[in-house]
Order: sequence, then C-alpha cells, then structure tokens
Amino acid sequence: MNQAKRDSKSWLALAIGNSRLHWARFTGSTLEGFWDTPHLPASVVKQLIERNFEANVWLQQMPNFVETKIFPSDTKPPPLWIASVVPDQLKLWQIYPKAQIITLDNLPLLGVYATLGIDRALALWGAGNQLNWPVLVIDAGTALTFTGADQRRQLVGGAILPGLGLQLQSLSQKTAALPLVNTSSEASLPSRWALNTQDAIQSGIIYSLLAGICNFIEDWCRQFPDSSVALTGGDSQVLFTYLQVFSHEIAAKIIVDPHLIFWGIRERVLAGNQSR
Repeated sequence: MNQAKRDSKSWLALAIGNSRLHWARFTGSTLEGFWDTPHLPASVVKQLIERNFEANVWLQQMPNFVETKIFPSDTKPPPLWIASVVPDQLKLWQIYPKAQIITLDNLPLLGVYATLGIDRALALWGAGNQLNWPVLVIDAGTALTFTGADQRRQLVGGAILPGLGLQLQSLSQKTAALPLVNTSSEASLPSRWALNTQDAIQSGIIYSLLAGICNFIEDWCRQFPDSSVALTGGDSQVLFTYLQVFSHEIAAKIIVDPHLIFWGIRERVLAGNQSR
C-alpha cells in the first residue's frame, strides 16, 4: 500500500481514563472528531462490537457517534488504537477485531520507569512533538499530574496529586458535615477569606492548587527557561481561567490543549505506518 493511500485511512483512538472514555476519529493525521463517554459495562461493549458496528446500536451509547460519522456506511470498522490506565476497561475493548494496544515500550521516550502511566507518557510525547522539547505537561484530570522531559526527550520526572474534582469530592465523602462543592468556569476566584463553609472549601482547595501549579511551573522554568508548558485534561479550562486571574505571568507561559494524548497516539500510529 502506498503512503498516500495509508494517509487517507480512517482510524479510532480510545484513551481510557480513570473517569471516562475519551474517543477520537482520525483520517490519516487529521483529527476529524472527538467525544467522551462514561465507562461502559461488559455487556454493552460486547453488544457494540458483536452487532457489526450498526450505527443505531452505537448511537444508543454514544450520542455523537453518528453525528461525527465515525463509521462511514461504505467502510468496514477502522483500526482502534487504545491507551488505558484502567485494566478492567482495557480487557473489554481488546475483543475489538482491529484493536492495537499502546504501551510504554511503543514510545521512544528516554528514561521512563515501569509504572509511568501510559496517559502521562502519551500526553508528554504529543506535547513534545507539537510544541518542541523540553516540555512540561500538566494534566488536570481525575488526578493532577506534572510530567516533564528535556530537549533530548529524556524524562526528567513529575508529580501526582488528587485533581480539583477529586479534592472537592473527598471532603464531602470523608467528612460528616461538609457539602459537595462544584466549581464554575467564571473568571472570578472565590474569596480567599470566606465567611461560609462552601466558599471556605473552594478557597482552601482552589488557592492551594493554583499556588502548587505555579510553584511547579516556576521551578521547571528555572531549570528549562526555553521550555513549553502545556495544560490538558478535563479541568484544564477552569484551572487556566483561574490562573489568568491568580498569576497572569504564569498563565502567559501556558498553552492549553485538550488533545495532547490524541497527538501522542497519532505520533505512534504514524510512526507504525511509516515503518511498514
């Protein structure tokens, strides 16, 4: 098969996160559509796959499925490239007939350790190839992670802490009287010195989280002054909005990109195609 024909092929990317399934459809290197779904039970995954990918069956579980024309009617189901941090969910999708599982061994990052999350590695690989190296990736998902690599694509290291939503949930779930508090995407930060419980929770978590993010970025940029800093993940936009108010100087260093893990998967797929 010639290169031009390979580059026009459709394929799917599935990033299985702690809270959701993140999907994307590509034609060659072009991102055509993306959407999220909840984790799906085994019975539903089996039905989706065994029913020959009928559009009406997928539509029941994925409202955007038909709208984004994931499977054009004149084609067979495309290859599915999967990266997962949830082993039980990964097992369900391995029965997909054209499934390709991405592991750390598939990425040319230097200095990785065995338990590094594939989501962190792919987001780092995607960011480095999009923005250049060195690069620091902050992934604001269920967990908030910092992952950095130098100009040689060598992993420098990182950190993990509970994400914004998880911190808010933990106070509600592990205390007798504290309520569940939700954040908003409004530009205004909560009052630092609160006069009610809900605002006090927001103040404590949000200001501490923002101060921690700024501290990590400042330290990274001292070591790598020319580095790119990328922010991704489900809470990336709300945290970036807060950061613009909290520290305009730090926010100016950040590039928000919700698709870093898909760019990492794309690099892996294209590298595999070129090696054939």
